[in-house]
Amino acid sequence: MAELDKTIIFDSRWIGDHGIGRFAREIFERIDCLEKIGITGKPSGKLDFLWLTLYLARKKKNFFSPGYNAPVLFLKRSVITVHDLNHVDVEHNTSLLKKIYYRLILKRACKRCHKVLTVSEFSKQRIAEWAGISKDKIVVVGNGVSDAFNNSVPPYEHEKPFIFIAGNRKLHKNEHAALRAFAKSSLRNSHSVIMTGSITEELSSLIKELDINDDIFFCGRVTDKELASIYKGASVLFFPSLYEGFGLPVIEAMSCGTPVITSNTTSLGEVSGDAALLVDPTNINEMTYALESVCSDERLRETLISKGFERCKRYTWENTINIIKREVIEKKL
Repeated sequence: MAELDKTIIFDSRWIGDHGIGRFAREIFERIDCLEKIGITGKPSGKLDFLWLTLYLARKKKNFFSPGYNAPVLFLKRSVITVHDLNHVDVEHNTSLLKKIYYRLILKRACKRCHKVLTVSEFSKQRIAEWAGISKDKIVVVGNGVSDAFNNSVPPYEHEKPFIFIAGNRKLHKNEHAALRAFAKSSLRNSHSVIMTGSITEELSSLIKELDINDDIFFCGRVTDKELASIYKGASVLFFPSLYEGFGLPVIEAMSCGTPVITSNTTSLGEVSGDAALLVDPTNINEMTYALESVCSDERLRETLISKGFERCKRYTWENTINIIKREVIEKKL
């Protein structure tokens, strides 16, 4: 970064408990030279790029965003983070304003900023293609797992063995296909399904159509401690998402000693390696077979659990922070 000031303005408005928010929190709490940004408002706001630019005009310091917001000017002293291109690649998960922002502001920022950080080789490849920049400018920093997710957490107890689906009702999470795969399986009498969040009218209609009303349960919004307990108690994490920039539930579940079934698409195979059972998320029969296999084959379960413990060791916040320190804090423009 440019030698303007030893401290770096960090867009702390992203700090939260999940997704980019968790990424931002872990970074801010572990790197001493970061200074909280002095403006309010949502960093994803429609005109935030203007307020951010005006703010940086008054500050002779470098800027680091843990999210996808960027100023219009001062990009040579800025580092931005693009976790994925979900809003570009997934049509139903975007809007006209987001398309305009990505095309006019973010793409330009990727071309002109000091560095672009991302969380997987998949996202790195897509960002390079989309923005038309060299891969050398993009740094993969990965993600970490909170200490709450570990093998010693008490398992959540349910009336039946259960399959856990971690999602948020967005279409790319592929929850409808996941439920169809379960409904088609031989597990209907022996297992339940627990899903994060709350039921929607659309999902309720599908559950009734599949005649699995008595088998599906929703846990609402949960803390990390509660989520870890659900992972630990589950027979399997079923995560057949169509698009992920990383796929944090995969390594959270592995850290809790839970077998994982996930997609062979986007970043998920990269993150999982051979420690998960990979499926075509558009093939219901294949997903059904995978569910039945993991829930009935003890040797397969033990193999996935063992490999999962080893795999998740790659993804720690310490590793992420060390890469950020090396590429953002220590390197100069």
